[in-house]
Amino acid sequence: MTDLTLLLLRGGFLLVMWLFVLAVVFALRADLFGSRARKLPEPQPARTAAPAAPSTPPTPTPSVATTGPATTSTVSRIVITSGPKAGLEVPLGTDPLTIGRSSEAGLVIRDDYTSGHHARLVLWGEQWMIQDLDSTNGTMHDGVRVASSAPVAVQTGAPIKVGATTFELRK
Repeated sequence: MTDLTLLLLRGGFLLVMWLFVLAVVFALRADLFGSRARKLPEPQPARTAAPAAPSTPPTPTPSVATTGPATTSTVSRIVITSGPKAGLEVPLGTDPLTIGRSSEAGLVIRDDYTSGHHARLVLWGEQWMIQDLDSTNGTMHDGVRVASSAPVAVQTGAPIKVGATTFELRK
């Protein structure tokens, strides 16, 4: 073999080795940090002709009162507002409701951020309480993390977040 052929083979082998190292680094990066999500463009509002007569703007009406404690007289169901089961409504009885990924849970939520037995809704007297069951990612009630040591009183219409799922107690 000539010196030029040997030099080209060594250079090619070195290039292949570096490509392999870069492929391993990118695979590890994707596993550790996840893949990048593309942002979808914001939908543009449809352009319409100018209205002939000025109309009164509609007044927003709240669908659920977000004040006051969630009691047996003020709430009767749990409504999932976002997540894999968005739109699902489950009637509340008087028994505790366990929320989690396990098939033994009363409300089964299958996502990667929910523990097997994640949280529990308990009727304490007349007041509904939420208790975190030592879950890995925690339970949020109205934007505040629920401590696993003590249950927290649930407010009517306040969002409760378990994993990637958000739900509310409603009438």
